[in-house]
Amino acid sequence: MAGNLLATKPIDSILNEANEQGEHCLRRALGPINLITIGIGGIIGAGIFVLTGTAAAQFAGPAIVISYIIAGIGCIFAGLCYAEFASMLPIAGSAYTYGYATMGEFVAWIIGWALVLEYAFGAATVAVGWSGFVNSLVHFFGAKLPFNPTPGLTLSLFGHPFTAQVDLFALTAIVIITIVLVIGVRESANFNSTAVMIKVSIVIFFIGLAGTYAFGHWPHMVANWHPFIPPNAGHFGQFGWSGIMRGAGVVFFAYIGFDAVSTAAQEARNPQKDMPFGILGSLIVCTALYIFVAGLLTGIKSYTTLNVAAPVADGAAAIGVRWGVLLIDLGAIAGLASVMLVMLLGQSRVLYTMSRDGLLWNWVGKLHPRFRTPYITSIVVGILAAFLAAFFPITLLGELVSLGTLLAFTIVSLGVWVLRVRHPELHRPFRTPLVPLVPICGMVVSLALMLSLDAPAWIGFGSWLILGQIIYFTYSRKHSKVQKQAKMQAAD
Repeated sequence: MAGNLLATKPIDSILNEANEQGEHCLRRALGPINLITIGIGGIIGAGIFVLTGTAAAQFAGPAIVISYIIAGIGCIFAGLCYAEFASMLPIAGSAYTYGYATMGEFVAWIIGWALVLEYAFGAATVAVGWSGFVNSLVHFFGAKLPFNPTPGLTLSLFGHPFTAQVDLFALTAIVIITIVLVIGVRESANFNSTAVMIKVSIVIFFIGLAGTYAFGHWPHMVANWHPFIPPNAGHFGQFGWSGIMRGAGVVFFAYIGFDAVSTAAQEARNPQKDMPFGILGSLIVCTALYIFVAGLLTGIKSYTTLNVAAPVADGAAAIGVRWGVLLIDLGAIAGLASVMLVMLLGQSRVLYTMSRDGLLWNWVGKLHPRFRTPYITSIVVGILAAFLAAFFPITLLGELVSLGTLLAFTIVSLGVWVLRVRHPELHRPFRTPLVPLVPICGMVVSLALMLSLDAPAWIGFGSWLILGQIIYFTYSRKHSKVQKQAKMQAAD
């Protein structure tokens, strides 16, 4: 089979694409505030509003705080590597493009395919969490819906019937976000900025509310934090230190927003300066907020009661602040909507870049004549995400997303090290400090968190990668622009 799996995409070619302008290119409409709000929009969402309670109840207990610290440290290492790449190669495609430039086409394909899982499944995960807060809001007002938002549907798989819960709220959310993305990136960014301001205000409100309660009820908080690290229940990942690692692997999904910042590099007005600001700024702010919320939430309520659809709203109800439940529900609904937008935005931009490289079909990279957005891709990905959100549970979706994210982080960390060795002469507006120590730490933490996740997630992830290899070897290698250029050069 012809072709070179290790063929890399020339740096000059990537920089030329980054500087292209015209009607066939993405619109440069994003400033530094847009970029940092895209990062915050992607990070603060299902992790802080939903998965904090789930991971504390099932895996880590009050030590979910340590899980967030471990995940945050891993993200800082990866974020420093992303910042160097994003400032040096400001083009849509994120980790996919970085891998193509450093480790070759096959590795780039694996990253790109993993990012498809990361963003599409991530949007679906958040949509399920969004649905939980909509249901909480409906119950708050005691409303009676004229329909069942999660009807059971009997399906057949290989001749075996099973019942699936069809989440109509989650499905509707994905459809609306997809329409917003098709209209245009500037409109999407403005929608996202508004939603980010709302949800950050709600997170700060909860921290202030819970912090005030903590001062007056300190013995109650301490009692709920004891034991801070619950003893292991006899199985890996069920409390103890293995539970802390499992919790870190599960909530790691919540950090993928800063990766989405890098996918918008080709739409940034001044990417060399603004990309590191957007990536690292959003990551630092959100990590601090996660740690505060996790600590206060497990102090207000026993971690054993937090495996619910809307744990933060339940925390406000537990301290008797009913109106706080309403505010948190509304803030979470707006906040999770912005996360879905960021995930689906990143997804369509990665596929757009892969199509331009010839690794996916031409229609994937087709832009709308008026809005100049990859509208066909946005619609197709929206349909996939809506299906996943409607039929699959949030825990499985979240672990699949974490695996895809962690694999991308591992390869990006390695890529910075490789490019420093191969091309030390390249101009780097932002330089990752302490290379190779920082990239090695990023790889070690990411691989450790991958190994902490459960077998069903690995089975699903492995199946997804196999499907990707089938597409690569049957279509992508034959149409790859890099492969074609290599053949022409060899013929000359």
